[in-house]
Amino acid sequence: MLNRPLAMASWVFLWLAGCTSQDLAKTADTSGHRVLTRGAQAAITPVEALQRLKDGNERFVTGRSLRRDFPGEVRESAPGQFPFAAIVSCIDSRVSPELVFDQGLGEIFSARVAGNIVNDDILGSLEFATRVAGAKLIMVVGHSACGAVKGAISKVELGHLTGLLGNIEPSVRATAAKAGGGEDEKNAAFVDDVARENVRRMVWHITEKSQILRDLVASGALKVVGGFQNLSSGQVVILE
Repeated sequence: MLNRPLAMASWVFLWLAGCTSQDLAKTADTSGHRVLTRGAQAAITPVEALQRLKDGNERFVTGRSLRRDFPGEVRESAPGQFPFAAIVSCIDSRVSPELVFDQGLGEIFSARVAGNIVNDDILGSLEFATRVAGAKLIMVVGHSACGAVKGAISKVELGHLTGLLGNIEPSVRATAAKAGGGEDEKNAAFVDDVARENVRRMVWHITEKSQILRDLVASGALKVVGGFQNLSSGQVVILE
């Protein structure tokens, strides 16, 4: 009869032998991940920043998100922050960018507001995130079945929400014009088309309304893109 230590070792060997490489990747301890430093941030190009988000979303969608040492990241990031990207996304509870893009503390700026709209306050935040703090990428992320978009289609009026939804109304009109009608918040395809149009308009708004951000893009120091998250899969598709 095998003694207990030998039996345990044999069990571990058999378990490892039965695991696929993907299984092992899912359970790999990556808690040694380090937060970004000023030098590491400076070395990242806008194109590389976008790829980092794509890679992170792929990990999230496939269940391979990194296992992080958050207390360690708290300590390491306390002296300063050097995020490589800024993300404008919806307030929806299912679209948290840190989770969806599998990023840790100090890696991204996150601005969240219903309908992922870009107003002067968001623009000011993005100017800080890029011109001052050094982020190389701005991504505006919309999502499927967006409640704010549905509210704009239905012309909901409710306190301060009325004014917020007014920012999405131009996208509703533009999408309806292309589709030849169909303004119905129960029409899932129309809702998602409006959400995508809204993202594209917000991306345009960012460089149209901010000279600072426009100059950064022109110099090649910054890239501004739009994305659309499918709530059913978690996948974010980059909008062209």
